[in-house]
Amino acid sequence: MELTDYIRILRKNWVIIVVATLVGIGAAAAWSLTRTPQYEAQSTVFVSTQSGSTIAELSQGSNFTQSRVQTYTNLVKTPVVMNPVIAELGLGTTADGLAARVDAAAAANTTLITITVTGPDPVQAAEVANALGASLTSVVERLETPNGTETSPVRLERVKDALPPLSPSSPNVPLNLALGALIGLALGIGVAVLRAVLDTRIRTPRDVEQVTDRPIIGAIAFDPKAKERPLIVHADPLSPRAESFRSMRTNLQFLETEGRASFVITSSVPSEGKTTTAINLAIALADAGKRVALLDTDLRKPKVAEYLGIEGGVGLTDVLIGRARLSDVMLPWGNRSLYVLPAGKIPPNPSELLGSKSMRQLLDVLERDVDIVLCDAPPLLPVTDAAILAKETNGAILIVSAGRTNRHQLSGAIDALHTAGAHIAGLAMTMVPTRGPDSYAYGYGYGTYGYGYVDETPAKKGKRGKPARPEEPIGESQAAPTPIAPARSAPPAATAAAARLAGRGAGATKAAPGSVRSIPAAPAEHDFAPQPTGAGDSASGVTLDDIVRQAGGAPSAPGRNDPLP
Repeated sequence: MELTDYIRILRKNWVIIVVATLVGIGAAAAWSLTRTPQYEAQSTVFVSTQSGSTIAELSQGSNFTQSRVQTYTNLVKTPVVMNPVIAELGLGTTADGLAARVDAAAAANTTLITITVTGPDPVQAAEVANALGASLTSVVERLETPNGTETSPVRLERVKDALPPLSPSSPNVPLNLALGALIGLALGIGVAVLRAVLDTRIRTPRDVEQVTDRPIIGAIAFDPKAKERPLIVHADPLSPRAESFRSMRTNLQFLETEGRASFVITSSVPSEGKTTTAINLAIALADAGKRVALLDTDLRKPKVAEYLGIEGGVGLTDVLIGRARLSDVMLPWGNRSLYVLPAGKIPPNPSELLGSKSMRQLLDVLERDVDIVLCDAPPLLPVTDAAILAKETNGAILIVSAGRTNRHQLSGAIDALHTAGAHIAGLAMTMVPTRGPDSYAYGYGYGTYGYGYVDETPAKKGKRGKPARPEEPIGESQAAPTPIAPARSAPPAATAAAARLAGRGAGATKAAPGSVRSIPAAPAEHDFAPQPTGAGDSASGVTLDDIVRQAGGAPSAPGRNDPLP
């Protein structure tokens, strides 16, 4: 990981780090407050020799005392020194118990012995330290006095008396709090890094690059109101999410098409936004003047007709099995050069239908007559429909939901496409946050570095200083928003086709002049086997001009090879 990755981890897990630090401080404070204060008192004893008047004798005496100092230091904790102090002060403890509270030390190359006593009572600690110094002096003089003499060549003298300390030596509250904060901070950072290492979800383009080297052609901004307005390019063209689709539209023209212009839009698992991505991308391409065919090839849970508000009772399934002609069920939508083929009735054998000869012929016809064909296909991991269909197109555009899809799911989806021999045209990330540590690195917009368009015009003031209501955009009504419906509806054709399919066995009525050609009688309901010959013939005999003519108009569209804006 790079430095930016660690910074992102810290930004993302700052709450955990702060909480861990506060917990460490709290634990240190609790421990410090529950400890009994301890006081330290020190007394110092000087060791010297009494014999010698020349320099040589003094030097020998000094060396002698230095060699003895360590012995005297160890003598402080012995019962011979402790017991007189216990009896004198009435401490009510044993020599071993008192020794646990006493420490004696001598600095190197000196003859000074420092006696330190620790206890909860500062006055008693000072008295014990002074008494130990006096007891050590008497014991050393008695032990060092040669037989037959009355004086000892070694003399000990207390040069510093212990005084009752004014403040406790432990617990050291500031030091404990600092140590608790450091330990808590270290634990918080450790937990944050561990979470980042164990988290296999795809969050940034760099995570995608660790799984595949295919290009990322789009990053769709997260919209908390996506469920309320799924067709954001149509409903709110100036929103950040709509701008993301226009950027994806621009990047799409740089993909290697190899002479074909059909793509399968799929994902690893459900609920990654593949259907809304396919529809919004199709609308964005149509807004650029491209002739776009949108096919709902999700024959298990079709959603395109529901989102677009069109009749979806008949569609792709009926065309593939020969129950309907393409011109009867492919509908223009929204005053754009966008033509939609719903999924139709859900068949029992969707994989076989999508891999049939009829489907290949249908794609050939559409690729011939339109600029680009987009197929909304099921997810790759649950079923194989998308992998089978992607093999017959220019490639698959794999949708990856930021923060939801993990590396194993993405890797499994890529393996499924490679196993089927399908080409991966590119990947698109959806639900990409625009703020926070996982936000996409590249912004869109005018006036700021964020997403969307920014209106820098100052708001007009109404009465009493209140801001005036914003003006309604031209072409939009003041009424409450209603479900989106196609501007040039073709439901008569689809409704007629559905009615004719519902009345199986009934003879076909003669069509009125100018109406859509009727659909032949449908086969049995359980018969969903593809009809290569019939479906292929019916599809190959229909062009987009026929569909436009039947719809009652001809939208203007540039040539197929014109660049996108």
